Amino acid sequence: MRSIVGQESARAREARFEMLMRAVADPLHRYLLRRADAGSVDDILAETMLVLWRRLDDVPGLGTGPDVPADDVLPWCYGVARGCLANARRAEGRRLRLVERLTRAVLPPQRPDDADHTALHDALAALNARDREVVLLWAWEELTPRAIAEVTGLTPNAVSIRLHRGKKRLAALLERKNGTHAGRTTRAGRSAR
Repeated sequence: MRSIVGQESARAREARFEMLMRAVADPLHRYLLRRADAGSVDDILAETMLVLWRRLDDVPGLGTGPDVPADDVLPWCYGVARGCLANARRAEGRRLRLVERLTRAVLPPQRPDDADHTALHDALAALNARDREVVLLWAWEELTPRAIAEVTGLTPNAVSIRLHRGKKRLAALLERKNGTHAGRTTRAGRSAR
């Protein structure tokens, strides 16, 4: 008898959640699209939906009737989405700081007899974190764009674009810093880029 009551309660809860989702999914998706990068919107929306499921009984204005008044529940749901967005931004910030620390940790210590690579390290630091990560995986680990895509979770095409953009920006930064052309030179002195 108790399990039948539990099943009916679970079905009623699922029905309430489905009604809530019909009322708020599109507005929340638009809200997040305007505030986050397109690649993370679906993950943040999924996290928001999970929180709404867990806190279904806390949603103000959500009755047990067949209709959900969006005007009553949306502000609270926006607040949940805002919190999930803030969590995602903090997590991304932590991830980027970790990449920065790891990048600094793998840079070989400079010996007095080594060439000065300060300009290169400064130029690498000027790249955005994702482009720098792609360039370093390509240059130091000698990975292909397909392998870099596997490491970073990007598509191979996105890796190729980021790699091209990162190398181009790196060359321009080095050229500006050194006042010379950043390409390789041949014996005749012409650039082999």
